[in-house]
Amino acid sequence: MPKYMITASYTASGAAGLLKDGGTARVNAIRGLIESGGGSVESIYWVMGADDIVIIADAPDTASAAALSLTVGASGAATCRTAELLTAAQVDDIAKRHITYRAPGA
Repeated sequence: MPKYMITASYTASGAAGLLKDGGTARVNAIRGLIESGGGSVESIYWVMGADDIVIIADAPDTASAAALSLTVGASGAATCRTAELLTAAQVDDIAKRHITYRAPGA
């Protein structure tokens, strides 16, 4: 199953909900969200910086990961960015592919 990194930033209402309910309740809600899409959570961390939370999760496919992000975004409580994570073996396979490209102006 593909692995994704989901980063999110809370809106004011999302931050208020976190303050009200606490971190453990959010972890349970996030696990429920991802599992409802057929995935599983590897780890969840709150971070200091441009993002408020980082989640590493497995999802069945890109469409499932996008549906999770869209659902969260539609709630108005957070904005999400989702990136598929690649293993070293996947990068090795990618590096072996020969793609032709002409840069602009070249």
